[in-house]
Amino acid sequence: MSNYQVNNTNINALISWIEQGIVAIPEIQRPFVWKPSKVRDLLDSLYNDYPVGYIITWQNPDARLKDGTISHGKKILIDGQQRVTAIMAAIAGKEVVTKEYRKRRIKIAFNPIEEIFEVQNPAILKDKRWIADISEVFKQGFDTFGFINKYCQQNPEISNNKLNEILQRLTSVRYSSIGIIELAHTLDIEVVTEIFIRINSAGVNLSQADFAMSKVSVNDTYRGPLIRKTIDYFCHLIKNPSIYENILQNDKEFAQSANFNKIKWLKDYNTNIYEPSYSDLLRVAFTFKFLRGKLSNLVSLLSGRDFETREYREEIIEESFEKLHEGVLKFVSETNFKRFIMILKSAGVINSKMVRSQNALNFAYALFLLLREKNVNDALINQIVRKWLVGSLLIERYSGSPESMFDYDIKRFDVHKNPIEYVEKMEAGELSDAYWDNIMPANLNTSVSSSPYFNLYVMSQIYDKDNAFLSKSITVQQLIEERGDVHHVFPKKYLQSSGYNNKSHYNQIANYAYTEQIVNLAIKAKSPKEYMTILKAQINGDYMKIGEIDNWGDLQVNLKMNCIPQSIFELESDDYEHFLEARRRLIVGKIRNYYNRL
Repeated sequence: MSNYQVNNTNINALISWIEQGIVAIPEIQRPFVWKPSKVRDLLDSLYNDYPVGYIITWQNPDARLKDGTISHGKKILIDGQQRVTAIMAAIAGKEVVTKEYRKRRIKIAFNPIEEIFEVQNPAILKDKRWIADISEVFKQGFDTFGFINKYCQQNPEISNNKLNEILQRLTSVRYSSIGIIELAHTLDIEVVTEIFIRINSAGVNLSQADFAMSKVSVNDTYRGPLIRKTIDYFCHLIKNPSIYENILQNDKEFAQSANFNKIKWLKDYNTNIYEPSYSDLLRVAFTFKFLRGKLSNLVSLLSGRDFETREYREEIIEESFEKLHEGVLKFVSETNFKRFIMILKSAGVINSKMVRSQNALNFAYALFLLLREKNVNDALINQIVRKWLVGSLLIERYSGSPESMFDYDIKRFDVHKNPIEYVEKMEAGELSDAYWDNIMPANLNTSVSSSPYFNLYVMSQIYDKDNAFLSKSITVQQLIEERGDVHHVFPKKYLQSSGYNNKSHYNQIANYAYTEQIVNLAIKAKSPKEYMTILKAQINGDYMKIGEIDNWGDLQVNLKMNCIPQSIFELESDDYEHFLEARRRLIVGKIRNYYNRL
């Protein structure tokens, strides 16, 4: 059997197939994203009989029902939705939903005299040469004869016969040819993805989550559109609560559902710590509920695949949709989500920039949901999730082959009666003394400020409520919340004047510290020895020149908080490399102590 078939049809037939349900347009995660000018250009191409590319459909497998009969799968439109939606909007006058979830018409105007298309605007509405909305011409019962007479009276430069000829050409757009690539249901998801990437002229990478969402969206039997909308609206509301009213007004059916009640709490909620995309939500719900890590498996299960017999059965489809729906509702639960955010905060995570690994966050939430479902003690859940998140960041556990690791870890957390044992097993294997003594210091030898290791150090400072470098009352957390910047313990200008002109030298993360701006301005380009001498003088009663620290005890505590070696009082440019080595060891010690106390 061939992997695919290539056929030609016309716009009219394609729209008819969609209306009859032969080809299903999935209500995918994003609203209509084309600009109106792109709709205009598409109509112009169709009018001039230019090729408009292929659309790609994927055949749903025929599933065996419980009574032994066969349910024939419909074809899913996986590429070309925007083009088909544009055609239906312009020709059939259908409304589209914008990124803000507002419904609007895209009205394309046509000038028969010049045979050009344009997006309707106020000037066109006043100009009698324009057909302000071409959808009027395509309506059943359109009075072509009456329209031609009226138009030609107002525009005598065009004859009745010529206008009739042009209108016939315009309406024949419905019969323009369009290519269809039909992918066989037997193809693995990885092959489908590769075909899509190679065919798609825009180079858009359709992920396995997109395919999963397509499968979800078109299955009316098992509440697929309801599940899709729950995922979609949650992920948009978490980032932009203001669209709540638009959803309420433009999707009244969903607004009356129990699922909407479960996510409407987001309208009054703001967080920038964890803002999941639809892909993240699908992955978490699937991982914890199905105890699997590969989204391609979700696509197969939603199609009804029996992995043992390789047959497709309706009961597997039903069970898979039910489990996915349960997983989605657990994810979007106000109680669950807010508790997870509190766990992140309790580990020192106060914004999304602090955890660059979305995979680590996703698995941490999947683990949280799994442990809750297994009725693990709440306090133990908090401890396990915190430690696992930080531990996975330390060893970059989900950076290589995340799906395989998700699959491996979730299965083992499921079978361990005492899940803390699996955390301890990971610690023994991955976080030994060799890691802390050798690997971690080497990882800190970098100039990348977004390094997960520097972020872990900052998380440890937030966890310990540390003050900023040379500050008496301002904490690191307060500086981050007010968008304060990191500065250099050895000032950049001082190092540059001493011959350190390479960014990778003076921007070492072991040279970074969160510092108040007024402290940084007071230090300027002084060597550590020079500005610490000034600080010692103010402790001894001299004028306050650098910050507010005025006693030796506070200074010693501050230096320890910020992992500054005691040698700071004598350090100059020749000592810079030794300082970096010493501070890296102190940072490692602080992170290790922080991890052990989680």
